[in-house]
Amino acid sequence: MAKRGIDDASGFAAVKAVLNETTAPEGDENVGARDTLATAVRYLLQLLGEKAPGHTVEVRVPPFGAVQVVEGPRHTRGTPPNVIETDAATWVALAAGRLSWPEAVDAARVSASGTRATLDGLIPVLPHSFDLGE
Repeated sequence: MAKRGIDDASGFAAVKAVLNETTAPEGDENVGARDTLATAVRYLLQLLGEKAPGHTVEVRVPPFGAVQVVEGPRHTRGTPPNVIETDAATWVALAAGRLSWPEAVDAARVSASGTRATLDGLIPVLPHSFDLGE
């Protein structure tokens, strides 16, 4: 197993802060402090990478990070054939279970290209034991 970049305590604290400070409509990039939002996004991408290791699908959350996930054909050069891209607020909502994959797709809050570009069944990524204070 690769060394984790963000520890659970720091990552979860950032996710919880972003979710609890969200008073703007979903998708608003002005949610939470930029550093906290960046930590939350990167932590949730890290958890996705641990849950679905591989190199078949690239999940991008500009400008904060990206991760390649899902076992299958390895991508090595150029633009990956399966790409998912979304904004930070949408990614946090998806990864925390506050927004489902079908809802995000139907609302055009994600861009997904490629036959394997889906997160259905992979999200949420937070363990059920995390209390989000809902």
